[in-house]
Amino acid sequence: MQPMAVVLLSGGLDSATCLAIARRDGFNATCLAVDYGQRHRCELDAARQVAASFDAELRTVRVDLRAFGGSALTDDLDVPKGRSEQDISGSIPVTYVPARNLVFLSLAVAQAEVLGAQYLYIGVNQLDYSGYPDCRGEFIESFRVASNLATKAGVEGKPLRISTPLIDLTKAEIVTLGTSLGVDYALTVSCYDPTEDGLACGSCDSCQLRRRGFDQANLRDPTRYA
Repeated sequence: MQPMAVVLLSGGLDSATCLAIARRDGFNATCLAVDYGQRHRCELDAARQVAASFDAELRTVRVDLRAFGGSALTDDLDVPKGRSEQDISGSIPVTYVPARNLVFLSLAVAQAEVLGAQYLYIGVNQLDYSGYPDCRGEFIESFRVASNLATKAGVEGKPLRISTPLIDLTKAEIVTLGTSLGVDYALTVSCYDPTEDGLACGSCDSCQLRRRGFDQANLRDPTRYA
């Protein structure tokens, strides 16, 4: 019987690769998508398609982070466009969603505990990213310790293991690995400000990082741009 893992699946490039890795590692994956009121809601449809492509169950939970706002992804704020590589890797941008990964990981831990899964996969990356503090390795390790102190499974000697296989990879390395594992990146959505038809804007931070990754990997970018 295959061991169980919970995979946080946004429908984006990184989380799709993470699911492929969990499958490669021999896990029966249950994916968890979070409908948090994000403006790029087409990523939820992408998550369903990606999960289906790997014959994985997808569960969706709703937590409306628009109640707090404070981010261009959950509030009436402009998504930054056309920023330089230096700007993207500099200060934390307005697309940062307060405590998002803290919330997502907490939900995933609850799901894992109910399923009896001791493994959790999340596609955070601390190289090609927009400076989000909740994508760093020190945060993930601190959360792992806290989760094992806070859960019944943890205190009963069944500690949760959090896998971050992409954390030190460049975007080019990620798409190269994912391609080798059969990820159909045409199914994924990375854009922060897509059109109503789901076409990528091509100029937000996420679009730029994605396009650069495919270019540097010498792979065709299957993204549908507006």
